[in-house]
Amino acid sequence: MAVNIYDSAYEMEKAIRSSNEYVNLKRLYDEVNADESARTMFDSFRNIQMQLQQKQMMGEEISQEEVEQAQKTVALVQQHEKISQLMQAEQQMSVVITEINKVIMKPLEELYGAPDQQ
Repeated sequence: MAVNIYDSAYEMEKAIRSSNEYVNLKRLYDEVNADESARTMFDSFRNIQMQLQQKQMMGEEISQEEVEQAQKTVALVQQHEKISQLMQAEQQMSVVITEINKVIMKPLEELYGAPDQQ
């Protein structure tokens, strides 16, 4: 019997939304957004992060000044308790997504072999 893969994907979405990791991430995200100074600081951090990623993807060089500014911003946001907790929760969610991706990719790896086996 064939399985509708999209139905399974939507079930996975529901499972992620009800996971402890996601519920905690959402709660912390809402707390940061409810605190104006935390939200402003977090938005600034995310903007710098996105700008640097965009430059990197376009093959542009990132200046030493930009690196130093990013490092200062990271140090500043890590000192803010709510933002620090949010960043830890993001990391935990990232681990979950990485593990799920490994499970999803297993049939293709078995079929073609893992990239490091070629």
